[in-house]
Amino acid sequence: MSYLKMKDGTEMYYKDWGKGQPIVFSHGWPLSGDAWDPQMQFFGERGYRVIAHDRRGHGRSEQTWDGNDMNTYADDLAQLIEHLDLKDAVLIGHSTGGGEVARYIGRHGNQRVAKAVLLAAVPPFMLKSDSNPDGVSIETLDGLRNGVATNRAQFYEDFAKAFYGYDRKGATPSNGLIQSFWMQGMLGSIKAQYECIKQFSETDFHEDLAKIAVPTLVMHSEDDEIVPFKASGARSAKLVKGAVLKTYKGLPHAMPVTHHEIINKDLLDFIAS
Repeated sequence: MSYLKMKDGTEMYYKDWGKGQPIVFSHGWPLSGDAWDPQMQFFGERGYRVIAHDRRGHGRSEQTWDGNDMNTYADDLAQLIEHLDLKDAVLIGHSTGGGEVARYIGRHGNQRVAKAVLLAAVPPFMLKSDSNPDGVSIETLDGLRNGVATNRAQFYEDFAKAFYGYDRKGATPSNGLIQSFWMQGMLGSIKAQYECIKQFSETDFHEDLAKIAVPTLVMHSEDDEIVPFKASGARSAKLVKGAVLKTYKGLPHAMPVTHHEIINKDLLDFIAS
């Protein structure tokens, strides 16, 4: 198992497989790098070097009391990229991971990056406000916090249904995926996951998006139940210079898992172009 010690001493777990152009995957909340299994295998088998880490406080990484903030997440990612001496890398972030990718470029630049993908990602700003009427209400976010704080075991089992779109009419739930979500979530730190809610919902990424200077693909389902398309994907595509917007109908927030055959093809088309 591969661990890298961060500058503050925190041990961060990561997977680094294969050879070729590197693709770095940043996962969503409250999961781990294992959320990228369908992409890791797909791209690894096609001649790419695939890398996924567990964000601090998540998965197999150390459960920190402090440092559970977006700047630190981005700095951790930067240290991993520098440690592996990655060049010409493709950065792909899902949900919270999309914020991590944007903040990484905002703080550390484009020098090591060839392309970026924001996949059902939280930027530019997720919280509902007068200037962001399509965002997520503070009451909904407080509900997430309450679920984590009071009975996250039951909450994660319930939340997974919306995450994978199993609450939709005619959907056929996969108990295996629900259990996988639960296992990944419960492996992490309750404090880190609780604090991460504020980070993915109340961090303003407008300035970070403006600093992205590499080809960027924004992928979002128009009826994403977790991260609203109008508040996130639609706006990000306008804020990143030259970004390409790819939308989907009827796919859930976790479309890289539930519809990986569609998402992987579109990712490959973009990366190989």
